[in-house]
Amino acid sequence: MTTSLPTRGQLERTLSQRIQALYRSQLGHRLSSVDCELLGTKIAIVLEQSVTQPEQLLVEQGKAELVKTLHSELEQAIRPQLQALIEEVVGVAVLDLLSDVTLETERTGIIAILAEAPQLRDAASKASTSAGTPTKQSSEA
Repeated sequence: MTTSLPTRGQLERTLSQRIQALYRSQLGHRLSSVDCELLGTKIAIVLEQSVTQPEQLLVEQGKAELVKTLHSELEQAIRPQLQALIEEVVGVAVLDLLSDVTLETERTGIIAILAEAPQLRDAASKASTSAGTPTKQSSEA
């Protein structure tokens, strides 16, 4: 049985949905949205509202460095699952995952470095797919 290759938009949408589900199931935190954009051998991922209520409370009490450390430790704990998820969705090995959080905007940025660009179906013939536009998965759905 032959499976067809995903389009860039399908891959980005699937990644967004799966990453959002991973954070909800493993950390019990509902991100407001996850933006993914495939950039050749890299994937840029932005997690919106990635700072939890307890972390926000600690920031308000002047403990931002503690929160950054805690957030970093949580990211390291979930890293193997995130890497496996990305590899499963894109079908390519992840060489490195880089991440950082900005407490003021409650965003986490992740860059996945891939061993090679994933194989994609050409979506040029589909009017509904626009190349270069990041795919956003909102929790409002």
